[in-house]
Amino acid sequence: MSSYDQLQVLARFILPEDIIDNFDIVSIEQQGEVLHICLDEQQILPIGYTAKSISSNGFCPESEVYDFPIRDRKVVLHIRRRRWRENDTGKSILRDLALTFKGTRYTVSFAAFLKEVFGFTPYNSSIS
Repeated sequence: MSSYDQLQVLARFILPEDIIDNFDIVSIEQQGEVLHICLDEQQILPIGYTAKSISSNGFCPESEVYDFPIRDRKVVLHIRRRRWRENDTGKSILRDLALTFKGTRYTVSFAAFLKEVFGFTPYNSSIS
């Protein structure tokens, strides 16, 4: 097994399934007690479109999403969603991915965990 394959296996244990299935890890950096993981959406066509009907149109601005801590380090996912353009209309399109719990900046699984432990889901605050 190559080192790349080994890293992919490890990433599957650390990152949410929706993230690892739809994004490529661009970089990982530790800044103090925070682990920053930068991710770019893979070039997978939105459902209902073909390569002839749309074209890639760069990325949306980066979003920060908070996930489970790893080894006592806060984890911030820096996510860049791919933007698509309908060739006929020029309309911008994004794939339908539910990456965060509604109204928060937490991954769905991390928000569910916090809700179970604390009895509520914190809204739009960074992890202190």
